[in-house]
Amino acid sequence: MDMQRGLGLLVVTGLLSGCMQSLEEQTKKDPNSIIGKKTQDIGQFDPNAGAKVSDSKIHATDPITAPVSAYGPMVEKISQFEVVPALNLFNANEGRYPNSHEEFMTRIIKENNIKLHVLPAGKQYQYDVENHKLVVVEAPAPAAP
Repeated sequence: MDMQRGLGLLVVTGLLSGCMQSLEEQTKKDPNSIIGKKTQDIGQFDPNAGAKVSDSKIHATDPITAPVSAYGPMVEKISQFEVVPALNLFNANEGRYPNSHEEFMTRIIKENNIKLHVLPAGKQYQYDVENHKLVVVEAPAPAAP
């Protein structure tokens, strides 16, 4: 009986190993994926441009696609956790916030080597100089030819 079990186990193991992909193949990343990619590309927010600012809330109604729709808002909130402390420290040391987008990029992003997660297509990071905060906006549609 032990020999039959051993043979059965060998057959099942052989079948499963033939059906499964290698671990390397299973964990291979899509080169077009934004997962795990970082950026320091932050534009300057223009309140008069009419861009829609994200509320960083998850708007999911379908339980199947909810995890995918939650990715963008979660990345936005994580980015705030990186930028807000650097802004507060700058304010504590200087007695003010950065006066311009250029100063924000130099003194906050570059000096602190902050790299933000790449956002899903259609969204951009921008720095709102007037309100001293990082915002995420819907990328403007390309101009019609």
